[in-house]
Amino acid sequence: MAELEAGGNAFDAAVAGAFVLHVVEPHLNGPGGEVPAVFAMAEDPTPTVLCGQGTAPAAATREHYRGLGLDLVPGSGPLAAAVPGAVDAWLMLAADHGTRPLRDLLGYAERYARNGHPLLPGAADTVVAMEPMFRDHWPTSAAHWLPGGRPPRAWEMVVNPAYADVLARLVAEGEAAGTDRASQLEAARRAWREGFVAEAIDAFQRRPLRDSSGEDHAGLITASDLAAWRASYEPAAVQRFRDVEVAKTGTWGQGPVLLQALAMLDGMPPTALDPSTAEGVHVIT
Repeated sequence: MAELEAGGNAFDAAVAGAFVLHVVEPHLNGPGGEVPAVFAMAEDPTPTVLCGQGTAPAAATREHYRGLGLDLVPGSGPLAAAVPGAVDAWLMLAADHGTRPLRDLLGYAERYARNGHPLLPGAADTVVAMEPMFRDHWPTSAAHWLPGGRPPRAWEMVVNPAYADVLARLVAEGEAAGTDRASQLEAARRAWREGFVAEAIDAFQRRPLRDSSGEDHAGLITASDLAAWRASYEPAAVQRFRDVEVAKTGTWGQGPVLLQALAMLDGMPPTALDPSTAEGVHVIT
């Protein structure tokens, strides 16, 4: 709302809100995550997909995992990580369709990270569930999430000064590129993909840490992996269901699964899809 009141458009508001969610909803998404998004514009209502899903690292081969004695990629820990796509994707969207300066878009998230925000109950529960792993095996997570030796309680104020510093530095490196808004956003993207963030991720991934296999393994992401990947746009997968056109991502975001289900239901009579009846619930399920 603040972005709209300041004269920004819906893209500005979405980007500013997304970076805030990286801070206040750490149990659901973060700067190391991804962005599968579908959008349309007033002047062009054709749905477009923003692909902010990073790829697997180049070294994430079958042979590497087999060489570690693994039959499956661990679901947590360094080996589970893909190239982080969220920050590059949101900044690209801002550059191409937003109107507001980089400093304004990232300022909300930086202030919440630096000055504090109340921790959501879901996030507090997640930290409690992860406390043994943090305490015994993930020391940097413990340093952040177990201040004073205990997990933060629901609605307790928490801070993330390290991420606040990252956001501030992205703004600083963007503004060092000049006063042009597009140049600033591109410079911030470069700082993430090829600069200080890529270097820090590369260094951290070399450190063996416990994963869900029960053993310690180093990660595979390198600075070269980050530099080689950029967010992109692609046409949406579209399926008409009755009088509604539904747009989803491609297979990389599981989008066609819903469209397949709708296609199967589309041949049914309306009475068979009434969710207030036992038959309707059974058919839809």
